[in-house]
Amino acid sequence: MIFACNEHIELALDVAVDEWEVPPVVEKCETEEKCSYCEEKAVYTVAK
Repeated sequence: MIFACNEHIELALDVAVDEWEVPPVVEKCETEEKCSYCEEKAVYTVAK
């Protein structure tokens, strides 16, 4: 699972498609996780 802020959601989607080779599921993040690419609070989760 990838956590992404508003700034890094496009990067997260690109990485997910490249690595998983299937369309990812994007949902609003319900937890207090940090973005996988910076220290901002995650707004989205990207999963298989």
